[in-house]
Amino acid sequence: MDYSDVSTIAAWVTEQGLKGASEAELMTGFCAACRNAGLPLDRGLALMDTLHPVHEGRAFRWDSVEEIEAEFEYGPTSSGEAAANWQRSAFYHLWSGNEREVRRRLGFGDPTDFSMLDKIAEAGHTDFVAMMHRFSEAGTIGEMDCFFSHFATKHPEGFSDHDLAILRKLVPVLGLAIKCIALGRIARTIAEVYLGEDAARQVMEGKISRGKSERISAALWFSDLLNYTKISDRVPPEEIIPLLNDYSEVAISAIHEAGGNVLKLIGDGVLAIFKGEVPAETCRAALSAESLLREKLAALNAARATDGRATTDVYIGLHIGDVFYGNIGSQDRLDFTVIGPAVNEVSRIASMCRSVDLNLLISSDFAAAIPQEERAALACVGRYALRGVQRAQELYTLDSARLNG
Repeated sequence: MDYSDVSTIAAWVTEQGLKGASEAELMTGFCAACRNAGLPLDRGLALMDTLHPVHEGRAFRWDSVEEIEAEFEYGPTSSGEAAANWQRSAFYHLWSGNEREVRRRLGFGDPTDFSMLDKIAEAGHTDFVAMMHRFSEAGTIGEMDCFFSHFATKHPEGFSDHDLAILRKLVPVLGLAIKCIALGRIARTIAEVYLGEDAARQVMEGKISRGKSERISAALWFSDLLNYTKISDRVPPEEIIPLLNDYSEVAISAIHEAGGNVLKLIGDGVLAIFKGEVPAETCRAALSAESLLREKLAALNAARATDGRATTDVYIGLHIGDVFYGNIGSQDRLDFTVIGPAVNEVSRIASMCRSVDLNLLISSDFAAAIPQEERAALACVGRYALRGVQRAQELYTLDSARLNG
């Protein structure tokens, strides 16, 4: 492999990074191109931490012969077996020290003193090199502070000095391209986590200007926890966040599984919408989410009761109507949400649950949007004036909806 190949491979990596190729595609293409140009690569791995509520980072692998999983996500490495494995790795050795590169000539007597080196040697690899390219403070996001990579060869003579010089020139280009793609993924993750999947998609597609909104018809969901204030007064302060997390998890997962989008978490409350062209279908999806929530809630309450922890119920208001969906706020602080009278109404309907001792209340508009044959499952609970809403309306519930107290 000569230095003219370096320019060709670097140009390919740059082009693919600009096109938005996945990290796995970049890693696979890079290693294959190096091998085809004469660099004796037989194994490659790259990894980078990320900013994600569940995963610590992502890794990308390539092998010249074996079919392997090209990419995988890994969880926290701060405790247990994962921490022990991380601390035995060549990458940890680099990260915790001052070196940028570490090499083990496995076929020539060097020790297999890092995790996985024994298996790499058993597979016939004769030489191994691990590299770390650290980011400056300005280029760091969360724990994403460096790019790790390692490469191995089965060549009888291992890597030559020329081979290593080539890798040292090319790997930073690969790292920059992978970081570029990772940053895009992080932006999408942050948007989805804090805005919701649909709102995040619209923001990432460019709908970021203040006042940019659309009028949509949607089924609306507003839910709250029963007796949350009383519970928070009597349980230890350190139990409040776990309680909110447990009950938010069952509500949000039920909404997502039924095709809804959670727009806001307001203390112990959840505001969500179910979008669609056919009102009956959006209402059916909202009712499906309510049913899923009850199943999840029963399991959660049983588990918490077994552990001697506080339990509660979720009360829900369902409504349907036209809302404005988009950006509201100041020039430098926006919220992507829904506004309109229907949003106010659904929150008022939910708050009525406590007054009528029911865990589900449905507006008359929502009931009217349900097909006639399905409406038989609803029971009218009376006509009510809602606070802040001009018109009184009949409210409905499912025959099975009752508060647990």
